[in-house]
Amino acid sequence: MRYVFLLEYDGTDFCGWQRQPGKRSVQETLEKAAEKVFAAPVRITASGRTDAGVHARGQVAQCDAETGIPAEKLAVCFNRLLPPDVKVLKSAQAPEGFDVTRGAKRKTYLYSAYFAPCDLPLKERYAARLEREPDLEKMREAAALLLGEHDFAAFRSAGFSSKTSERTIFSVEIDRKEEPDCVFFGIAVTGNGFLYNMVRILAGELFAIGCGKPEGITRAFEKKERSALARTMPARGLCLVNVEYTAPLFGAEKKE
Repeated sequence: MRYVFLLEYDGTDFCGWQRQPGKRSVQETLEKAAEKVFAAPVRITASGRTDAGVHARGQVAQCDAETGIPAEKLAVCFNRLLPPDVKVLKSAQAPEGFDVTRGAKRKTYLYSAYFAPCDLPLKERYAARLEREPDLEKMREAAALLLGEHDFAAFRSAGFSSKTSERTIFSVEIDRKEEPDCVFFGIAVTGNGFLYNMVRILAGELFAIGCGKPEGITRAFEKKERSALARTMPARGLCLVNVEYTAPLFGAEKKE
């Protein structure tokens, strides 16, 4: 039987999703709990790997196992065994033929940052501080260049393993909110897939453009040069917020 899970985790103290010898990973933490729930070793696969320090509130994972526990009750069983920084929000029996990795049609990541005179301890765990306040309209103008299908070779860090660097970006939404202690920015990016550190590089470029850097996106597409773009933003500001499938999961309506 194949089961599917909706996960939320704080990536601060994890080396990332994937198992790594001698390090604490989200995958290993879940598999240790799964072995107790199913009374047998279980392999858990996610929609995609998140890097060290990256968070998730909408990660989707699957496993194959046999149990008499109703599928919707597995979340409760897992959460009794899991630590506070990773939880199963929902569980269900997977639709026939479901594949958590290949079946993903769209993913949305949110990058969070704030502008303030100094580091804010209650923000630093989930957002990066900006030393200057960026111009929202300049950022939105630049974001429009990212829409559609492009070769994002310049938007990846060394260590990538993808066979192709072509990806499609469906939307880039940038919000600005004034709070009592800072100005908060959120960049939500939805695409059919992402390269290694792509969203963090993309966010860094948009923030830099908002602070007066010449637009380098067009050149990056043409020359495929990482040097045309600004710095990679810190991992702590990145969160996987949603993964969309054609097949309905957890009782949700079918996505078109």
